[in-house]
Amino acid sequence: MKVAAAQIAPVFLDRLATIEKVCEWIARAGSEGVDLVCFGETLIPAYPFWLCRTDGAQFEDAGQKAAHAQYLDQGVVIDRDLAPVYEAAKAASCSVVVGVAERHGHTIYCSRVMISSSGSLLSVHRKLMPTYEERLAWGTGDGAGLVTHEIGEFTVGALNCWENWMPLARTALYQQGENLHVMLWPGCLRLTQDITRFAAKEGRNFVISASALIRRSDIPADFPLVDQLDESEDWYYDGGSCIAGPDGEWIVEPVLHEETLVTAEIELQKVYEERQNFDPTGHYSRPDVLKLTVNHEGLNR
Repeated sequence: MKVAAAQIAPVFLDRLATIEKVCEWIARAGSEGVDLVCFGETLIPAYPFWLCRTDGAQFEDAGQKAAHAQYLDQGVVIDRDLAPVYEAAKAASCSVVVGVAERHGHTIYCSRVMISSSGSLLSVHRKLMPTYEERLAWGTGDGAGLVTHEIGEFTVGALNCWENWMPLARTALYQQGENLHVMLWPGCLRLTQDITRFAAKEGRNFVISASALIRRSDIPADFPLVDQLDESEDWYYDGGSCIAGPDGEWIVEPVLHEETLVTAEIELQKVYEERQNFDPTGHYSRPDVLKLTVNHEGLNR
C-alpha cells in the first residue's frame, strides 16, 4: 500500500479555503497512486499557535477574545462542512486522515477525522486531553473515537499530537489489531523525531507522522494578535513529517520547511516479521495479569 503525509500550511483561519486546499492535495495524492493520505493536527482551519506566543492566558484581554471568536467562527462542523473532502477522497480513491478544529456548539475540539476511499465518514476522534495552553482553546475529548478501521490490508488507528505519548491510548488501538498508526502534529521536528520511531518499535507497527506548517507569511494582517507576533520568526511550525517501519527504523526521515507529499510503499509482511519476537497486545501480552478497559461512550455528540 502506498501511504503519504501531506505536509502543508492551512489558509490561516479560513475554513473554506483550507478545505479547498486539502481537496487539491487529496487529488494530487490520488494522482500519485496514494491509498492513504494524512494531514496535520487541526489543519482545518489552523492550529492555535498564538496562545503560546501572545500570553494567551491574559484574562479579559480584548485581542485574545477576538482571536478566539474568529477561531470559533471558522471551526469545522462535521455534518455541515466536510462534504467536499468526502467527494475528493472518493474521486481520488484515496482514504484520508485529517485534523480539524471541530466546532460543537460553542466549544472547539481537536479532532481527527478518518474518511474512506469511497468518500464515507469512518469516525471522528476528539483529543483526550489538550496539551498545556491548548486548554485555553479546546475542550477535552472522549473515548468514542478510539477505534481502528480496515484500509486495504492494514488496520489503521490515529491519535492527535501529545496523546500519542499516552501509553494507554496507544494500547487501546494496539489491542484492536492496529498495524498502521497515524500521528497528527502541528509541525515541529522535536515533536516527531523520537516518538515516531519509539511507537513503531513498541507496537511493531508502521507509523506515519503527519505535520503541518505555519509560516510568518501565512498570518494575515487583520488577525487580531498579529502585532504581538515575533516578526523575526519565519517559521512558527516547520513540519517534521516522517514515516517509520515496524522495526523502529526510518523509512522517511523528518522533512522540514517544505509543502510536499511524504510517501512510502509499505507491506504488511514487515509487521508479521517484527511480531515474531514481540507483540504488545498479542502473544507477548498477559491479559490474565494486565488488562485495559476503554470507555467508548461519547460526550456531547
